[in-house]
Amino acid sequence: MSTKSWLRITLIAAALSASALPLTGTAQGEPGGQAQQIHDFQAENHGKPDLDNRQGRVPPPAGANARSAASGAEIRWNALGTPAAVTSAEPLADGLSSDPEQAARAYLKSNEGIFGLPPEAVDALEKVAVNPIGAGHAVLLRQRFGDLPAGVDGLVAIGVANGQVRYVTSSLSRETEAPPAAAITAQQALDIAARDGGIDLATAVTKQATPVAVPAPDGVHSAYEVVLIGGGQGEAAAYTTNVDAVSGAILTRENLVDHFDPDNPRWEAFPSNPRDDYSSRDTRQTWCFTKAPGCDYVSGGDPGTGKAWDVNHATNAPSNSSLGNATRTAENRASGDSFTVGTRSNVLTPSRNYIYPWRNTWHEAKCDPATFDQSGEADLEAAIANLNAMHNRIHDWSYRLGFTETAWNMQVDNGERGGLGNDPEQGNAQAGARVLSVRDNANQITGPDGVAPITNMYLWQPIAGSFYSPCVDGDYDMSVIGHEYTHAISGRMIGGPNAGWSGAQAGAMNESTSDLVAMEYLYEYGFRPSGLTPYVTGGYVTGDKERGIRNYDMSKSPLNYSDIAYDIVGQQVHADGEIWSATQFDVRAAFVKRYGDGTANQQKSCADGQTPVERCPGNRRWAQLSFDALLLMASGAVSYVDHRDALLAADAIRFGGKNQDIMWRAFAEHGLGEGAASNGQNDADPTPSFVNPAGKNGSLQLKPLGEAKGAALRLYVGDYEGRVVPVADTDPATPLGDTVEMTPGVYDFVAAGNGFGHARLKFVVVPGVTLPLPLALTRNLASAAGGATATGDGVNQAKLIDETEATNWASLTGAPAGKSVVVDLAGDSPVKIRRVQVSAMLRPSVGDPADPGAQNRFSSLRAFEVLACSKDCASPANFTKIYTSPANAFDSGLPRPRGADLVFKSFGVQATSATHLMFRVLTTQCTGNPRYAGEQDNDPNSATDCAAASPQRDQVRAAEFQAYSH
Repeated sequence: MSTKSWLRITLIAAALSASALPLTGTAQGEPGGQAQQIHDFQAENHGKPDLDNRQGRVPPPAGANARSAASGAEIRWNALGTPAAVTSAEPLADGLSSDPEQAARAYLKSNEGIFGLPPEAVDALEKVAVNPIGAGHAVLLRQRFGDLPAGVDGLVAIGVANGQVRYVTSSLSRETEAPPAAAITAQQALDIAARDGGIDLATAVTKQATPVAVPAPDGVHSAYEVVLIGGGQGEAAAYTTNVDAVSGAILTRENLVDHFDPDNPRWEAFPSNPRDDYSSRDTRQTWCFTKAPGCDYVSGGDPGTGKAWDVNHATNAPSNSSLGNATRTAENRASGDSFTVGTRSNVLTPSRNYIYPWRNTWHEAKCDPATFDQSGEADLEAAIANLNAMHNRIHDWSYRLGFTETAWNMQVDNGERGGLGNDPEQGNAQAGARVLSVRDNANQITGPDGVAPITNMYLWQPIAGSFYSPCVDGDYDMSVIGHEYTHAISGRMIGGPNAGWSGAQAGAMNESTSDLVAMEYLYEYGFRPSGLTPYVTGGYVTGDKERGIRNYDMSKSPLNYSDIAYDIVGQQVHADGEIWSATQFDVRAAFVKRYGDGTANQQKSCADGQTPVERCPGNRRWAQLSFDALLLMASGAVSYVDHRDALLAADAIRFGGKNQDIMWRAFAEHGLGEGAASNGQNDADPTPSFVNPAGKNGSLQLKPLGEAKGAALRLYVGDYEGRVVPVADTDPATPLGDTVEMTPGVYDFVAAGNGFGHARLKFVVVPGVTLPLPLALTRNLASAAGGATATGDGVNQAKLIDETEATNWASLTGAPAGKSVVVDLAGDSPVKIRRVQVSAMLRPSVGDPADPGAQNRFSSLRAFEVLACSKDCASPANFTKIYTSPANAFDSGLPRPRGADLVFKSFGVQATSATHLMFRVLTTQCTGNPRYAGEQDNDPNSATDCAAASPQRDQVRAAEFQAYSH
């Protein structure tokens, strides 16, 4: 069941809560009491989780099946007993009216047995929108129950083209009666929701309670949809809560915090970001309303009206400021409240030249807060002008892809073009800059149509044991600004004007869509962001040109659908979103391969809407389908499989299905092929499938060999094992089977099994052939399954030898150097040791009583040594060193360690015979990585040396220690 949002707050970075202490950089859940809580860029800290208390499930109607929908159709059912999605390679219905709304209603009436709505109930559905998708349309209809609109669910989206229905998604209820009358007041509902979310009503900046109806398996409830945004300093708190208007019970709760001449005005702006080397050379361009000497780029004005960005559409007069129809930009430096729009506007002279000095002050001063009170105020006016131009640019670009008034975009005045208006994007430049604990952040707050959304762009600086970014201003990184603005695009377009993404997988795709859209905007205009490739998000603000803020450059990602929850904090929207980014990037690449990349002029012509998409390069066609698919999803509570199907349907509607083959191939390569399935949008272990239904597949059959012959081994696709779903195994006790069918290609795998540890391999899948996959794993002599035991410092020593990276050993007190675990190898006789494997992976915080602290990336192992003993091993004096790792055995870069840096590696050791091995720590990421050492800024309130200022200096964790004779 979905939970709908009237507000979506998306964090791309970390807002550090206010504290009287220096910025020493403690992480969530750490001991230390007084130190501030850190919310890192990946939003790994959370408030209360999403909640749906509606119980039960209405079974589909008797006799209703896919065949009754259409020949070859498939139906996924929702908990209300109606189709969550109806899909088919062929039209679901044909010969309908050329009017898309009439066609949609006729389809529902002819399928009463499936949807359960009698004709009069179909006629009573409220038209929310009819949005074009090429020659087709996405028709969105909503239920009303008595006088109340559906607040959660109750929507149906029908993709119609040429009198055919091509795709349907719904959250409709079979119940149509009015709910019982309210027995509590709106104020009482506000009080209940505030207590539930821990929000102080007295300081809340947004508080509204709207009467709605909430369909549920046990009937339709009268409810208040309560939207609350906390107004105090500290961790962002915001929820949409549906409170039962009769009992006062919480029906649903959604956490909304998801953790970048007078008639010819001019703006000076960085097209993507300042220079990669952070020098103070001003590389801004001059952007003008109309063509004129000295203009580097001509905006052409608002695409709906042709008026300049700074014109008041009600008066047709310029505002002479950063107040326009699409966006209003101001500073908010003195407020630690991330959700309050600043009051100082960029009010200018009648010249309309939005051109201000930029001296790179924050970087040159190395984050010294004294610059706020010096001449130029840390380039404040330049930051406001830049953010204002960026918001206007992406508004205009997305408008031409379908984010228009009828798709609930953000503008003051919509004219007669649809939508409610009075909701321009309100941008806060240098948000919270004077609050010394507010750094390394960007967020977006998106209300329903008619409520102005807010974006906050923050300053960046290094923080000990938390985040190591350069001293830069986020107002200049368009990959981040575009990411944030896209949260508003997708949050408005998916699930109708009052909904948003809901659930773990949906939240991950929300984050991914923001990365993808920001990338595409920059690409189409030839604006090269900071990064080794154009596909790095946050390369400027993080200082990492290789991966930016993410674990991977999206064009070089190994991730697939089996990897959900792969990251060191488990199921988490930013990391899991990279799975969708990797998939979508390859879908995009397939379009580029088929339709070309075009010239720079062709890309710009398509971006400006001057060339029809049917004549545009492949990347533009992909971008158009990405926008179309959002309109085809009637609920924001979707899985990756749901979104995949919406993209395929968008291609069927806009391009007649001409690209199904290349799309299916890319989906299959990333585990989203035919047969991929998810048990709802929160499924952490969905079923992957690498089968391409539009192509010829091959198969691999596992063949354990040598010492592993007859062993129960598991096979994983990609680079990860912990928390990942295997695709085949040789264990007869499981239903998985020893053979996996896959679309052809070369794949990386991890093979693992109790008693054999882990092994990496690469293998090719050949079309039409089943090949044996030889697994010549050797016995792990340090395996608990093989009889080995572990003792020593810290806690959870046995988890160091349990042969899964999903658990780990930890030492939580004292300097990590010298902390050790002794492994008593199985048997009484010495065995030959020539190689060890070690993993520094972390695991999610799971309330382990032996290790109550939250995992922190900087406490991971960096360097180690191995000692061996074959006699009288109770005494450490009888151990001899046989291996010392490189100082950067587990190397990590800026701005912090990532899971890909910490996965298991193999190390050859001096050949020796031993009954015991000692694994001993030399350094951690905090104590041994020079990138996190020393004072790196001039902020007297901030400490940056991890080994001196962070509690992580006293902690170390490692996931695996394995030993082999060859």
